[in-house]
Amino acid sequence: MKKMLSHALLLSSILLFSACANGSTSNSSSTLLSETKAITTDTTSGASVQEYTDPSQLKEEYDVIIIGSGGAGMSAAIQAKDAGANPVVFEKMPIAGGNTLKASAGMNASQTTFQKSQGIDDSNDLFFEETLKGGGGTNDQELLRYFVDHSSDAIDWLDSLGIKLDNLTTTGGMSEKRTHRPTDGSAVGEYLVDGLLRNIHEREIPLFVNANVTKINQTNNTIEGINLTINGEEKTIKSKTVIVATGGFGADMEMVIENKPELKGYVTTNQEGSTGDGIKMIQELGGQTVDLDQIQIHPTVDQTKSLLITEAVRGEGAILVNQNGERFFNEMETRDKVSEAIIAQPEQSAYLIFDAGVKERVKAIDFYEKQGLTISENSPETLAKAINTPDKNLTETLESWNQAVADKKDSAFHRETAMENDLSTGPFYAIKIAPGIHHTMGGIKINTNAQVINTENKEIPGLYAAGELTGRLHGNNRIGGNAVADIIIFGRQAGNQAASFIK
Repeated sequence: MKKMLSHALLLSSILLFSACANGSTSNSSSTLLSETKAITTDTTSGASVQEYTDPSQLKEEYDVIIIGSGGAGMSAAIQAKDAGANPVVFEKMPIAGGNTLKASAGMNASQTTFQKSQGIDDSNDLFFEETLKGGGGTNDQELLRYFVDHSSDAIDWLDSLGIKLDNLTTTGGMSEKRTHRPTDGSAVGEYLVDGLLRNIHEREIPLFVNANVTKINQTNNTIEGINLTINGEEKTIKSKTVIVATGGFGADMEMVIENKPELKGYVTTNQEGSTGDGIKMIQELGGQTVDLDQIQIHPTVDQTKSLLITEAVRGEGAILVNQNGERFFNEMETRDKVSEAIIAQPEQSAYLIFDAGVKERVKAIDFYEKQGLTISENSPETLAKAINTPDKNLTETLESWNQAVADKKDSAFHRETAMENDLSTGPFYAIKIAPGIHHTMGGIKINTNAQVINTENKEIPGLYAAGELTGRLHGNNRIGGNAVADIIIFGRQAGNQAASFIK
């Protein structure tokens, strides 16, 4: 069987896999193993059926080796295959997807078909300027220019793969609705991974899990392949090109604290495989690193389960209040500034406050509810009692906010976006949050061709990198929705460039 079926077809998928296991023969050139895993992300929960290549089908050589099966790695594999190459994907974890599975807000892009059809007048220049401002002006502007100018094409490319992101919202630091989500407004991560996996299987691209790449081999500045451990055996696989897409190091607390000691004690939203493996392997080849101390904390993280509460909750109208039931900052400012404002509160925490309308527009809230993170009451007064804030204060805060929405003017904190809907439809909800480690913005230095740059500022021939393990695109603060755009845009570029390199 070639395809990974969507979660909506879980039962039929399991039955079909059972049939395959009972003697049916696959027409695929590589044997696939099905594996059912319980996947719990910050926005989804449940059993997911995924297919992986049987280790017995491992070959000694491939055109393009891709390390990591998140959005960047799978995008690179699809693009390389479509460009005529023979790629392979190695994933050290038992399931594919990496941190991409946990992505929630959406994918930022400008001048897209979906924006135009909805009357949103956006521009690549505005996207560039707002991302540069959000990153404190420290972004690599060549990377950023390539990024914004290829964002619309990336949305179209996904659409051509059957991955439609036509529901638009706003994230902090953005003045236009350019965060693209699935049609139903659900979290982007699992939907994106499902769609990319489906395309991986349709193209019969081998994807091996539990395959831990330990070294990238190089002789005389020439890439020769990799060493890996799979099924308890050490293997050497040959290739003239390697794409590293292993993600950041947000789950390696020693590496986090080494680069930013003040983050000791913070929870992390990262999946356990995000341990900086690719960065370390590339450093061994003389690859240059930049901005390793630029580690982003996300302002809205549940501290009991380390689950990120998507920025789309604020993007669809939620507000933040302190323990006194009062707003204290512009909720749609950039993540670094909102995090600082929360940490400045006496409790170093806050509550997201929203209503039934926000819950309807952000499907991820259903998952938070199932996880027991939401507090729900029929009125602002009873919600205030439930979270132990003065009921008069919370009621007045909501009344003032609703008036600001009606007036289209937030005199208190000058919020200008995500003010289309007031908070007046019961029931009313609260989620307690505080900042947590989220994204490592520093990493391997690359150019706009996704080539790895060494410490002498020269390209390492045949070596490419894409996604969170790379550095300086986002500057000193990543804008919400830009990480998904990053993995798709530069994943595609890495795949294309690697395919061209071998020709």
